[in-house]
Amino acid sequence: MLKKRLIACLIIKDNILVQSIGFNKYLPIGEPKYTIEFISRWDVDEIVLLDISARQENRIINLDVLRYVSKYCFVPLSVGGGISNINNVKSILSAGADKVVVNTSFIDNPKLITEMSDNFGSQCVVASIDCKKNRHGKLDVFSESGTYNTKKNPIEWAKNVQEYGAGEILLNSIDRDGKKNGYDTELISSVAKNVDIPVIALGGVGEFSHFASGIVDGKASAVAAANIFHFIEHSTIMAKANLLASGIDIRLDSEANYMGREFDEKGRLLTISSEKLKKSELLPSKKNIFR
Repeated sequence: MLKKRLIACLIIKDNILVQSIGFNKYLPIGEPKYTIEFISRWDVDEIVLLDISARQENRIINLDVLRYVSKYCFVPLSVGGGISNINNVKSILSAGADKVVVNTSFIDNPKLITEMSDNFGSQCVVASIDCKKNRHGKLDVFSESGTYNTKKNPIEWAKNVQEYGAGEILLNSIDRDGKKNGYDTELISSVAKNVDIPVIALGGVGEFSHFASGIVDGKASAVAAANIFHFIEHSTIMAKANLLASGIDIRLDSEANYMGREFDEKGRLLTISSEKLKKSELLPSKKNIFR
């Protein structure tokens, strides 16, 4: 069985890294290159980089920025924003990306999924699906950064992108975005059970314990988040420690791994005495803490 993955999702708006809340409020963080270098060194399995201004400005992500950040990214890098044709994909892959993430253009032209898959392989094509409840309380697929209701059913659209040749699905809940109340596991599991390709859960993580729920309850192949990774130095390692504590098989590369430590119901690390730490030999050596 393939190991589960932890993915950091970084959102760029107007060339600045931001925190997204409900797809309509954005809090500035800073330069994306520094965050990418930091996160990729601290034991995350992949990074998704999304430029949400690109389509509105009729462009793709700044390739000079992508070339720069790819030099400091030591894990697979998926890139999205404004991609509408094969030439866009060639440019982004040539600039250092490993995969492309596409939302609106696939809805406008589903055959583009097949064209990309045939040219670059399905493993390179990630279909992004943003979902939100309509006024009747049912989930619809939205495009154009969550501003246009396509009236598509998430499960049926997920089946369609698989049939057209997508290799993965990035499934996001607009209602949960930035709310810190956990994944929409009902949505995730309903999609995951109806497709054979990996489903990446996104939207709503506010506690490290939410990651395990995305896999156990949501049946996701990978769990992604954005906001929780900002400002917390060991956030990716803490996330993996919680996943391991929940019995989930996930790759662990960092020496600072918190294995054997206990967490509260919110996934926060419980403190124990330094003497107990020494006896248990859980502390990594100083030379391994900062790589």
